[in-house]
Amino acid sequence: MKRRSIVASTIAAALLPRRAPAQQVAPAIGWLHPGQLPGSAGRSDGFLAGLASQGFVPGDNVAIDYRWARGNYEQLPLLAAELVARKLRLIASGPLNSTLAARGATTTIPIVFSIGVDPVAYGLVASLSKPGGNITGIAELGSELGPKRLQLLHELLPTAAKVAVLFNPSNQNFKSNLESLQAAASSLGIELLPISAANDAEIESAFTSSSMGKSDALYVGDDPYFSTLGDKLAALSTRYRVCAIYYDRGFAALGGIISYGPKVSSMYAKAGEYAGLILKAAKPSDLPVQQPTTFELVINMKTAKALGLTIPPSILARADEVIE
Repeated sequence: MKRRSIVASTIAAALLPRRAPAQQVAPAIGWLHPGQLPGSAGRSDGFLAGLASQGFVPGDNVAIDYRWARGNYEQLPLLAAELVARKLRLIASGPLNSTLAARGATTTIPIVFSIGVDPVAYGLVASLSKPGGNITGIAELGSELGPKRLQLLHELLPTAAKVAVLFNPSNQNFKSNLESLQAAASSLGIELLPISAANDAEIESAFTSSSMGKSDALYVGDDPYFSTLGDKLAALSTRYRVCAIYYDRGFAALGGIISYGPKVSSMYAKAGEYAGLILKAAKPSDLPVQQPTTFELVINMKTAKALGLTIPPSILARADEVIE
């Protein structure tokens, strides 16, 4: 009797639905950026491509928690604190402001940055080759590219004696970038006319300001908020017939005359690769800070013709892309 009872119990247990094995929780990455998705798609897409190269696909084996400040830089510390509270495996930060906010929120969660300044100068890493601590990433030394853009603008308009510089005062690296521009301007015999703009209304008024009226051309400073307004800035430049140089291909694609800077998607793809390596247990302190290696000079001939500008052959010969 006991034997029949044991057999029956065994059969009954075998017929019960089996419990699925516990699902493995995917590692989570926090994304912290001062801009917003429109205008920043190349950055986020590049990052995802870099992650994929290391075998991580969102929705499959990794989760990403996005935080966009939408141009409100004062929100970055709060957004960083929210991500840290989630106890994520890693935080991917955009330019300088968001990286400083992330660093202020945690000294233990790994941070992978994509910035346009020297990270050593801002105390983010001990050195480029040996970052130390919990931070590493990709750094475009923006203070070096600024003078190159100004030189290009000088080649395009050799007679331009005054150049307006549009910058966002909320961006913490604008002072150092402006200083490097001032040095280059002096050697070229150019007077810079700085114009600050931190919101839509101020950008509109910048194009009707006395400084813009006195200038012969416009230099648009590197800023993530400006990146979200590429179509607006290009339209304003065309409306007021201002020859402007930009730092990102996206501006030229939307109607800006000329742009020069690193290929943003490639830069963020390298950050994505680093994020994947860290998810595989690499330490940020062991990953040297990389610098972008792919740069692109883009010219919009359609806009140039609309403004009656002739692009010198010396610039056309160096262009990586000409938009007709």
